[in-house]
Amino acid sequence: MWKFFIRPLLFLLNPEAAHYFTLNGLKLICKIPGVKFLLSRIYIIRIKQKPIELFGLNFKNPVGLAAGLDKDGKYISELSLFGFSHIEIGTVTPLAQPGNPLPRLFRLPEDKALINRMGFNNEGAVSMAARLDKLKKSKDLILGINIGKNKDTPIEKAWEDYLKCFEILYPYADYFTINISSPNTPGLRGLQDREPLILLLSKINIANRSKPITKPILVKIAPDLDMDQLSEIKQICLDQKMDGIIIGNTTLDRSNLITDSQQLSTIGPGGLSGQPVLLKSDEKLSSLMKMPGTIPLIGVGGIMDASSAKHKLQIGASLVQVYTGFIYSGPAIVRDICR
Repeated sequence: MWKFFIRPLLFLLNPEAAHYFTLNGLKLICKIPGVKFLLSRIYIIRIKQKPIELFGLNFKNPVGLAAGLDKDGKYISELSLFGFSHIEIGTVTPLAQPGNPLPRLFRLPEDKALINRMGFNNEGAVSMAARLDKLKKSKDLILGINIGKNKDTPIEKAWEDYLKCFEILYPYADYFTINISSPNTPGLRGLQDREPLILLLSKINIANRSKPITKPILVKIAPDLDMDQLSEIKQICLDQKMDGIIIGNTTLDRSNLITDSQQLSTIGPGGLSGQPVLLKSDEKLSSLMKMPGTIPLIGVGGIMDASSAKHKLQIGASLVQVYTGFIYSGPAIVRDICR
């Protein structure tokens, strides 16, 4: 039904319009009595298995929703009906910002991919906190909050933005993700360099240790890093006692795409996600796993079905997250992976 009816209709709309139409439509139909129960019965697999214990949290299954789909935490209850063990909202910044000019989200149907240059469009950390304060979240759903910096914040002061988000949203997150790898905020990937990264993580660590309960902190990195950079970042994360690494974000690589080069040129810059990212993200995941030191890895990028998710788990991921695969393959992807 998704593949032959719902998706083709949604793909008649421009991608960003389809995104909000779908999420707002989901929110609307979930107000109808019985719909939430029906969706949960269809999509949530109730299998007897031990929870996955990771950085002090119990994940009911290995599949989560990657950041980006629900930037402001408006659809958590509705999205949880599709069986995710964890939902990561954001990226959120201290101040609200509109993001980059439209159009900024593009489909590559032949490649089962997306290109986005959203630019951290969100309503800000205070608005998110107010919304989460009213949220009635199920006890077995783990909530991650992905935090970043405002576009106009100089890179040398970026740590202040991350710290503001952490302080404002601390009461609501089961874990935090430090996003230093989006290609759509100028200079952000520079935070993956040694000195800025050590400064950022050390500041977050100090704030976290001052709290009555420390929250797990993950670092989300790009699949475009070379092996030396990967090795250095892993060592820094180990030294700073980070709880995990998410590999990876979108890529700037445009090689081996089926989509016409002229169309790609017309689309312009942005981060590529979806099926073409699978080999690159798997390669970096496998390499991180083999490098010295032990730290949990969360595999993201190119998961379009159960077999690609299973492979990430086999090569070292403790958990996986989906986004573009959720759009192309439909909401049953979580159920299929869990089966």
